[in-house]
Amino acid sequence: MSKKGQGRPFSNIEVSAFCSQIALILKSGISSLEGVMIMLEDTSSSEEKAILEKIVENMQETGSLYQALSETELFPSYMTHMIQIGEETGTLDEVMESLSVHYEQEDAIGKSIKSAVTYPLVMGTMMIVVIILLLVKVMPMFNQVFMQLGTEMTGVSRILMNVGNAINRYSIVLSVLLLAAVAAIFIGARTQAGRQLFRRAGYHLKAIRPIYEEIAACRFASGMALTLSSGLNPEQSMELVRALNDDPIFLQKLESCQKKMEEGEDLSEALKSVGIFSGVYARMASIGSKTGSMEQVMNRLSKLYQDDIDSRMNNALAVLEPTLVIILSLIVGVILLSVMLPLTGIMSSL
Repeated sequence: MSKKGQGRPFSNIEVSAFCSQIALILKSGISSLEGVMIMLEDTSSSEEKAILEKIVENMQETGSLYQALSETELFPSYMTHMIQIGEETGTLDEVMESLSVHYEQEDAIGKSIKSAVTYPLVMGTMMIVVIILLLVKVMPMFNQVFMQLGTEMTGVSRILMNVGNAINRYSIVLSVLLLAAVAAIFIGARTQAGRQLFRRAGYHLKAIRPIYEEIAACRFASGMALTLSSGLNPEQSMELVRALNDDPIFLQKLESCQKKMEEGEDLSEALKSVGIFSGVYARMASIGSKTGSMEQVMNRLSKLYQDDIDSRMNNALAVLEPTLVIILSLIVGVILLSVMLPLTGIMSSL
């Protein structure tokens, strides 16, 4: 566990580190209470110490790691539910180890998404800044040159200069609107309703939709592998795994899948018919169901989906980088040519 202020939930990588430490302690034959007390003795962070003291105090009263972690409200509900199952089934060490791997994978997914979003935003911002500087600062300088030569800008160059003048005149209003838009995007990305709004918009974009679908499928497969390995049946696993996904479209698929399973349909067939898995992945799930190795298959599928997500995002960035550079070059070129060509014509006629 890293330094953490109370009241703010732990990140995926911090949850993974905590689960890894508890798993190691339990596999060494030390009880969970003694393990948390060892972690408390080793920590040097006052914030972390306060959290661990609260956990120890609660465990001494209840004897339950699940209840102690739940009352801190700093850990994901999915994690605490899995710990409850681990305590009830006597497989807490295996559950904690699996949770460590699961949240490490969740962190990898999050980093992939951030890297895919950050670069285009930075490049897009740079493009806008360069274009605004050309329109606001450079175009008026060319206009002065034209006036000194006894003429004025016309056509495209005149339109661009007027745009630059408008931006300069209403710069305060435009700055306020821009800051409001950035704040709305930032706040929206941190709220459930905002994320769902962005996701719905993304589903309408052909290039982004497959990434959303694969991220949801990856989380589903990872969660199923973890719950099945804890001794739960497919129906119980499906119910728990619902907590991992906040994708409304994927949740609808899960509901349809659960209904088909209640009607007696096999898990692998239900997954295929509602579109959660398709192609080779659906066949892998079918083989896993028939051979009784669904847990291993789900674990394998989660890794394959993670590889697919990384590959898609890397390919998208590889295409996006030169595309943005080309677009910026074309826009700058058009702006400069709109004034340079007329200016060259005037100079040649003198």
